[in-house]
Amino acid sequence: MAGFPSDRQTDYGDKYEQVKSLGRGCYGEAMLMREKATGELVAVKYIEKRKVDEYVQKEIRNHVQLTGHPNVIQFKEAFLTTTHLGIAMEYASGGDLFDRVVSRRRLPEAEARYFFWQLVQGLVWCHSQGVCHRDLKLDNILLGGDPAAPQLKLCDFGFSKSRAQDSMPNTLLGTPAYLAPEVLREGGENQAYNGELADVWSCGVALYVMLVGAYPFQDPADPGNHLKTYKRIFSVQYEMPPGLPISPECLDIIRRILMRNPAERITLQQIQQHPWYQAVPPAAAPAEAAQQAQALQQQPTQPAQQAQQARPAQTDAEIMKITSLCLAMSSGEPGGGLWNEEDCLTFDGDSMPAHD
Repeated sequence: MAGFPSDRQTDYGDKYEQVKSLGRGCYGEAMLMREKATGELVAVKYIEKRKVDEYVQKEIRNHVQLTGHPNVIQFKEAFLTTTHLGIAMEYASGGDLFDRVVSRRRLPEAEARYFFWQLVQGLVWCHSQGVCHRDLKLDNILLGGDPAAPQLKLCDFGFSKSRAQDSMPNTLLGTPAYLAPEVLREGGENQAYNGELADVWSCGVALYVMLVGAYPFQDPADPGNHLKTYKRIFSVQYEMPPGLPISPECLDIIRRILMRNPAERITLQQIQQHPWYQAVPPAAAPAEAAQQAQALQQQPTQPAQQAQQARPAQTDAEIMKITSLCLAMSSGEPGGGLWNEEDCLTFDGDSMPAHD
């Protein structure tokens, strides 16, 4: 198929050897590769040079800026082959949080809190660097480290927006089930919104999905109908299935996140002060998870100098030069940031039941 890496048509470069495909999207293919010199496994996103656009360049720029925090997938390098732009990054061997929830139908509250705690930590770091993610969802949350106590890793910054480089967000981007009401632009096509508070809303949706095993605003009878989802988002029409063992404190934090008016929505800083959030490590979590949570709790959001030490060996100028060479030959076809699971997958009664 034209546009996708294959043994026959793609130059993968000399530094890495192929292990397996990690998946395909509109831009090309993500590959698990092994660095020949060190044996280190890395994930490499291959994008045809002619499909590299300003959104790919922005994704790379923001990812480089965020590298250095334990809850963000680390950017390693950008490189060119004769056919593709390669973006090498940390490989998270535990898959994504979506698959973990699907395989278990839902997560116990203690486990959901363990992951939510890390999600907030990673997002606080992103916002402290002036970057809003704008496409938070379980598919964009990877798991690495010890399988008994996975470390959460934010990834896929294709829709992210930087305060330093961009204006206030005012475009409809993201995955429908996770979109905040203000992102749907009920007030007009070009109405600006606060990207940080929109990210908070998406965090609340992610927490709900972990706990319930379904999207909060999808119509159970018609889950693929985005228009119905939008209407339910606007009216904040959701409910918790009866009988689920969820504490009042957890329900309170969900309620305070899923507020239609962003001015009334709880902030990340307020979430960090909430009793439910501060209960990490949860007593009911596995011992390994409790130890990991304690270690993370004792490690504050990394200061700028530590993040600087973890930055790629390439300079920003070197990375931008590589992408600029691709931009010069771009065909204008869509590139990165468009690998969206909503295009091919919707929670429904068969894939992820809401409750037993």
